[in-house]
Amino acid sequence: MSLLIFLVIGLIAGALASYIMGRQQDLLINLLIGIIGAVVGGLLAGLLGIAAYGLIGQIIIATLGAILCLWVWRRMR
Repeated sequence: MSLLIFLVIGLIAGALASYIMGRQQDLLINLLIGIIGAVVGGLLAGLLGIAAYGLIGQIIIATLGAILCLWVWRRMR
């Protein structure tokens, strides 16, 4: 996967996760949350034996990972 596609997926996932969790974030923060969420979501999906097919599947996995990261961040604060 190219870096540009990974960044776009991260940005979309971060924006969706922020919207779902009811948080207003800057573009850069959404991108960082989405990238971290993509890594976390990909690792968890791999451990659970879940495969993401296509762009939509990757966005869903990344968004779920970003939601999990935001939830953990809220609990730690």
